[in-house]
Amino acid sequence: MSDVADYCFTAQEALEAGRFTKATFDGCDVQIEPQVPERVREALSAMGHQVYLVPPRSSEFGYGQATVSKPDGVHLGASDPRHDGAAIPEAPAVFSTPR
Repeated sequence: MSDVADYCFTAQEALEAGRFTKATFDGCDVQIEPQVPERVREALSAMGHQVYLVPPRSSEFGYGQATVSKPDGVHLGASDPRHDGAAIPEAPAVFSTPR
């Protein structure tokens, strides 16, 4: 969600963005996906981090699906390429039942 709030990504862009993880609180090692730009990985290395690339789209980082409801009533779905699945927003009521 930080990519949506901080960088104005769509939900789909945020789910597809490269990720990183730090398995422990010790040391400067970090596992990172190759989708993270090389200039960012190089900058981390220059600061003393030990950058370890993991396979692209690894499920090691988790995965998710998201739905977004826009103010105009449009519902959008986004699905993470790291896992099979679908984000299916609930359709708005088209027909109302008279009472």
